[in-house]
Amino acid sequence: MHALKITLEVIVVILSLILTMLILMHRGKGGGLSDMFGGGITQNAGTSGVAEKNLNRITVIVTLIWVAIIIGLDFMAKYNLG
Repeated sequence: MHALKITLEVIVVILSLILTMLILMHRGKGGGLSDMFGGGITQNAGTSGVAEKNLNRITVIVTLIWVAIIIGLDFMAKYNLG
């Protein structure tokens, strides 16, 4: 079980990095921090609607997997399974 816990922790770290990149790939909607740092300049060069929808789907799926693993690790710690 100890190897499973370590494996899940490594997966959480990898998914965290992937999730960060996915979130940063989203197009800024304007009026936020992205405009303060020049995000308004590239607003017209954004992705298409289909690509944005696919990016949203992938982000949600990765987030759900990330949350499920976090909850699993919590149960492992709570019941001394790992």
